[in-house]
Amino acid sequence: MDRWDRVGRWAAYGAASALVPYLLVKVVWVVGALLGVLPIGAGFGLGGWVLLNGVTVGMAALGIGLALALVRPWGLRLPGRPVAFCGWTGAGFLVSVLPYAVGAALLPGGAGDQAGGGEPVLPGWEAALIQYSFVGTGIGLAVALPGYARRRWPELFAGRLRDGRRGPVPWPAVLGALVGGVWLYWALGGAWGIDRPALRTVEGGLLTGLSALWALAASAAVGVLARARPARWRRWPVCGIGWLGSGSMFAWSGWKLVGVVAVALVRPAGVPLPENLVAAGALHLAAVVAGGGMARRLAGAGRRGGRAPVVRGRGDADAGGVGPAAWVPPEGRPQGQGQGRG
Repeated sequence: MDRWDRVGRWAAYGAASALVPYLLVKVVWVVGALLGVLPIGAGFGLGGWVLLNGVTVGMAALGIGLALALVRPWGLRLPGRPVAFCGWTGAGFLVSVLPYAVGAALLPGGAGDQAGGGEPVLPGWEAALIQYSFVGTGIGLAVALPGYARRRWPELFAGRLRDGRRGPVPWPAVLGALVGGVWLYWALGGAWGIDRPALRTVEGGLLTGLSALWALAASAAVGVLARARPARWRRWPVCGIGWLGSGSMFAWSGWKLVGVVAVALVRPAGVPLPENLVAAGALHLAAVVAGGGMARRLAGAGRRGGRAPVVRGRGDADAGGVGPAAWVPPEGRPQGQGQGRG
């Protein structure tokens, strides 16, 4: 086990433990609401409140399981696609929002001072626990996920850009750049597509601006991989930015698209949005499509790299992936050996 594996191991355990306070808080909310000893969020009935927080309890439990899967041996025996999807969306939700958590906390009347999303006003200690869970899990996933990916899918990150095939910039990168450009325009105060300018907030602008930067960074990363330039750059940081940015677009826009559709259909009182609903919905849908398309291109780029073929050992057959001992970099392979499948 090298240094990065050890760091990733502790980071995975840290991510799992950081989610425990959030899980306990949500369980207490559900039980307290059912017993009638804790308040229900504004605009919710008992059934809706229990359902909403029950879903978040399940999400927290899934997050803890994901973090443990990144470090425990049984994690390599799980089907690769579900693990990759959960890790991709989980990192997209949490890692990409870390700069927002820091920036919002520094703003006057920041995110930590009040509850949002219909939740009751939180005591300071409860809000601090929830914030700790999000930030701690995001940092832990940011460190643990690359180590797991390197062990299971080393061909996705090995080598340099020159090892891949050069081609045109793919359409998901172009679409993602267009979405990111509109979001950046809104974050800088642009008025097109904004129906209610008075509802804009500094925190909302900060979150929109960060979403724009992640979208633009992912588009640039996927474009650089497709062009295989600059040839001397290593693949892993470019791929890492592409995976995080595309996951952020897919996860957050998928979540917000549901909210936009719900507001458009139900038109609940007291839940207006600054943006035009049609424009916001179209952008979130485009972001979901672009994020998913980028992920497919990133996975395909790893398989087509040609300089880091996958070689499966007997012990990795059940894992559906590769282990660190089953893959030998091309530069360390004897001449003429191992023309494995890409």
